[in-house]
Order: sequence, then C-alpha cells, then structure tokens
Amino acid sequence: METFIATWTPRLLSVLRIMSGLLFMEHGTAKLLHFPQAQGPTELPPLLLVAGVLELAGGALVATGLFTRIVAFVLSGEMAIAYFMAHAPNSFFPLVNHGEGAILYCFIFLYLAFAGGGEWSLDRALRPNAKI
Repeated sequence: METFIATWTPRLLSVLRIMSGLLFMEHGTAKLLHFPQAQGPTELPPLLLVAGVLELAGGALVATGLFTRIVAFVLSGEMAIAYFMAHAPNSFFPLVNHGEGAILYCFIFLYLAFAGGGEWSLDRALRPNAKI
C-alpha cells in the first residue's frame, strides 16, 4: 500500500493542479470572453480586468504546469485580496459572504507554490532533473 501511495502522490498533485487551473480559467473566460455566460458587468472596471487576465493566463499556466510555483504564488495573493476586498466586508463568515471559493483557491494555490507542479507538468518536462 505504501508503494501505491508513493507512486500516485505526485500524480494526484498534478490532477489537483490541472483541475484547479482549468476551473480557475473559467473565471477569466467569463470576465473577458463572456463565456460561459455569467451575470456581471459587461464593461469591467480596471481591477476586474486585471483579475480576469490573471485568472485566464494564470489558470492556463497552472493547468499546464508551466512556472507553477511563481504563478500559483501570485494567484494565491490575488485570491486573498479578492476575499478581503469583495467578500469579507459583507460578513465574517465565508458561508454567508460567499467567499469559500476564494479561500479554497487561495490555499490550493499557496500549496502549489510550495509543492510545485507534480509529475505531469511542463516544469518537470522542461527540467527533468530539477526538484520541481
């Protein structure tokens, strides 16, 4: 059992990274490309425009596992800022202020910033001997 877990741990790290990146990209495509159709302003204020670019480009980089550590660190910070600017003022409790997603993304990306992209990442493919 230990061998099975040791074999699959870096692979499941990659699955977590890929799915988190793809789901995060969807926030960027909704803001910038209006797909999928989401409720919100059609003309974005500059701060949301920057957030949309980070979500789309950063999500793609995380999903592919390219520059995982630095991009995940930046996205973790973005989500912390988003939580405290958009959600926390509404209530202390994340369930009430609808900030659970921002908190989860923040800590998933923080984890990826330290853990790296895992076995199935472009970081690993480009530098196979590096500790990524």
